[in-house]
Amino acid sequence: MSQGPRSGLAAVSSALLAMSRHLEVRDVLKTIVASARELLDAQYAALGVPDDHGGFAQFVVDGVSEEQWRAIGPLPRQHGILAAMLHEAKAERLADVRKDPRFEGWPDAHPDMADFLGLPIRDGEEIIGALFLANKRCPKPEGSCGFTQDDEELLSILAQHAAIALTNARLYERSRELTIAEERSRLAHELHDAVSQKLFSLRLTAQAAAALVDRDPARAKGELHQVASLAAEAVDELRAAVVELRPAALEEDGLVATLRTQIQVLDRAHTARVTFTGAGLRALPAAQEEAMLRVAQEALHNALRHSGAEHVDVSVRRRGCGAVLRVTDDGGGFDPTAVRRAGRHLGLVSMRDRAGGVGGSLTVESAPGKGTTIEMEVPGG
Repeated sequence: MSQGPRSGLAAVSSALLAMSRHLEVRDVLKTIVASARELLDAQYAALGVPDDHGGFAQFVVDGVSEEQWRAIGPLPRQHGILAAMLHEAKAERLADVRKDPRFEGWPDAHPDMADFLGLPIRDGEEIIGALFLANKRCPKPEGSCGFTQDDEELLSILAQHAAIALTNARLYERSRELTIAEERSRLAHELHDAVSQKLFSLRLTAQAAAALVDRDPARAKGELHQVASLAAEAVDELRAAVVELRPAALEEDGLVATLRTQIQVLDRAHTARVTFTGAGLRALPAAQEEAMLRVAQEALHNALRHSGAEHVDVSVRRRGCGAVLRVTDDGGGFDPTAVRRAGRHLGLVSMRDRAGGVGGSLTVESAPGKGTTIEMEVPGG
């Protein structure tokens, strides 16, 4: 087996464990590419997942800087040597990819590549991706390939496990999409019920005020005040629902920016002061960031709708390789020992499930009249 910086069984084991640790497809792809490049000591590595239109749905690279990648331009098409990996279903080991008759040239900003090793990633008979390595870091005579048969066999093992990890990640994402759809449906029903009740009360109160305006103006005035109050409550219901239903821009903005934006909205929508602190937090695995966002939303919902708090503070900070989310309010609090009642009322069970589902933990501190603090910790990746 090639004697790279991390060759050997321990390095292979580390790579396979890293792949199995992630649930998001994008995270899995990045881990596969980084592991392959490190294990085989290549300068560049890439992994392409084909779409149904002659291009790549995803194309992940390692060894190329962000500036280089932006300069290269759009994702490649399935042509030349890339197409061979996806359609001929066999490994390709070349001394100089540029001299292969299937080579069709790189974009001007593309880094220079010579020796090349490529392998399809297969799930049964289906090719679900292709793994590419270039520029083996080793002494080699000019015009010869640095990648060996041992390298090809090692990459084949990695590709087999990559297929499993990628398939599992896809299944997880489909399952999560179904869960999100169910959650949105539940929220839509809750929104319909809550707002319908408010509007029904609003209509009855307005009718009562109209009937009283001539014979009892004082009582009519009181009913109109009630109309205003009910209208404000309906607006709060709608605003809260919009925040929950709006897709969070986690992938584009990250956890800190997404939380900050949502908390600014809540601060404007409610009479309670809602504040946020969070800086210097490195990116977490996507599943952990989503779980932290959902727990924060649930805790904020509880604090703003049920606790009577005047101030709610949310913070996210780094702890080791992971992070800690903390939501604190100065509201009425509750007795945490009344687990069944409090858990059902405040969604504590679902919050614990979300935390546990990404390898994290959730703690709750509260007492009647003393406010509540909910803390969630995740391990990072």
